[in-house]
Amino acid sequence: MRWKTDNIVGFALIHIVAALALLPWFFSWTGVALCGAGVFAFGILGINLCFHRLLTHRGFECPLWLEHAFALFGACSMQDSPPHWVAAHRKHHQFADDDSDPHSPVSGFLWAHMGWLLVKVDDMSRRPLIDHYARDIIRDPFFAWLERRNNWMRVAFGVWIAYFLIGFGVTALSGRSWLDATQFGLSLFVWGGALRTVIVWHYTWSINSITHIWGYRTYETADVSRNNALIALITAGEGWHNNHHADSRSARHGHEWWELDVTWIIIRTLSAFGLAWNIATPSSGLKAKFNKQVAAQL
Repeated sequence: MRWKTDNIVGFALIHIVAALALLPWFFSWTGVALCGAGVFAFGILGINLCFHRLLTHRGFECPLWLEHAFALFGACSMQDSPPHWVAAHRKHHQFADDDSDPHSPVSGFLWAHMGWLLVKVDDMSRRPLIDHYARDIIRDPFFAWLERRNNWMRVAFGVWIAYFLIGFGVTALSGRSWLDATQFGLSLFVWGGALRTVIVWHYTWSINSITHIWGYRTYETADVSRNNALIALITAGEGWHNNHHADSRSARHGHEWWELDVTWIIIRTLSAFGLAWNIATPSSGLKAKFNKQVAAQL
């Protein structure tokens, strides 16, 4: 087994920095607010809405400037570049819960959650993976730039550093001590940067692990995907995962009226302002289609 040493060290260090939030000295209410805002902007808008429903599945269209802005938010979540994220997820859908699935819990819960990110796998080599599954994404010069020389990582860490510098500068200019300025700047760095990143990591990874193990199945898909209400609540609608695998292009993951899908509500809001169009919704007769498939197997 060949380990991805850079990923292992990076994940460990960022988790350690995030754990500093447990220490009172690194606390500030501004940091807490920045963490919550970051989960929304970089996680829900960047990963759920952009990387997943927009770029990977093309569930809707929006102005290119807005697509790039959302992708920049996604890059700040430190889940790799848009081309690589899209390629890995498209491969997951092609081989969901088969041997070639990059992160199926069939190989173990921890493997699906984050283990697959720590081990080198031959058929997941970066360039061939992108060329095969995300050629449409890498053709965009902006996305190609984010992929080149890990610029997506520079952007993400740049936001962390900006948090510290702004916090430090504002406090110092207000006439407070250098120690107070350092404390406030670091509170923004830890809460708004590291802790927010770790929260978004684990809520995204929970889709790969938890929603392929626990929950209910509305559709008898070929994989073992599940709808999990708790994960859907935490992830703003991504937890309706069986629905998603039944109709992956649909921008709406909550198919029933009571399946709250916050990301879908955001897409509908964008549409109301003319910022989203050609929105894919669940196919008509979806349940009948899967019921017919089940009947044919009996």
